[in-house]
Amino acid sequence: MSPLRTNPFGGTGLEISRVGLGAWAIGGGGYEWGWGSQDDENSIAAIHHAVKLGVNWIDTAAQYGFGHSEEVVGRALAGLDPRPYVFTKGGQPEGPDRTTLQSLKRDSLRRELEGSLSRLGLDAVDLCQIHWPVPDEEIEEGWAALAELKQEGLARHIGVSNFSVEQLGRAQAIAPVETLQPPYSLINREAGDEILPFAEREGIGVIVYSPMGSGLLSGTMTRERIENLPDDDWRKRSPSFQEPQLSEHLSLVERLRTVAGGHDTSVGAVAVAWTLANPAVDGAIVGFRRPEQVDPIVAAANLDLDEHDLATIEGNT
Repeated sequence: MSPLRTNPFGGTGLEISRVGLGAWAIGGGGYEWGWGSQDDENSIAAIHHAVKLGVNWIDTAAQYGFGHSEEVVGRALAGLDPRPYVFTKGGQPEGPDRTTLQSLKRDSLRRELEGSLSRLGLDAVDLCQIHWPVPDEEIEEGWAALAELKQEGLARHIGVSNFSVEQLGRAQAIAPVETLQPPYSLINREAGDEILPFAEREGIGVIVYSPMGSGLLSGTMTRERIENLPDDDWRKRSPSFQEPQLSEHLSLVERLRTVAGGHDTSVGAVAVAWTLANPAVDGAIVGFRRPEQVDPIVAAANLDLDEHDLATIEGNT
């Protein structure tokens, strides 16, 4: 495989591979946003293989398995030199019975980041992000807290995830927003309307999550597989994985398959490359849980789609 192409990450000074490793699923199951149980050794092997191929950043969060994802990432990092950039998120501390609380209080965010650093085995993360702008009335306190943590050297850069344009403006009034992480895919295009153009104008670095619709556009998702998902996999309850949306999404996958055949690549790589075709997007986050999942999707970093490809994807050919 050719060296993975990279992009400048907004104004951070970081140069990131166009595909990054998302560590949500490797946090496992047992909570409301879990993906079912995972094999930690497979997860570590997937991280090592992705890094070997040129993936130079990992995106995780304190909420993923309430620290388990970060523990697995920390174990994987222990053997890597140079190590990939590590991005994490806070604002969703663990509540009773492994439920997710929402807090952007200064002390809560500090506790979360300190816990993250301990699990990751780092003195500082390369990027600390507010995971969700919830509660809305605590955004200003939360963003001021992240600016403080950056000033103290616990985070080299700070950003936000899932913010609206209005919320980005409120944060920017306190301290510059360096990065943004919105959901963006062929089945969730909303960020393309206002948020991505705003980020591009403001010079905010963008990494998008769920570019394959949480596996729906991977080319390997079938009705049978969805029926057999474990009960603690959140996707089993998602409208995207149920009718009437499911039939639409599976027909989209067949159009992606046509384009993939023309490029001798995977369906998932085409779905990810579609998000990277937006000039505002610096990188796409893809979850790998086993080494064999990495090569077919990482190919998206070097894949350019032409006008005919894009028309085929839209069903306009």
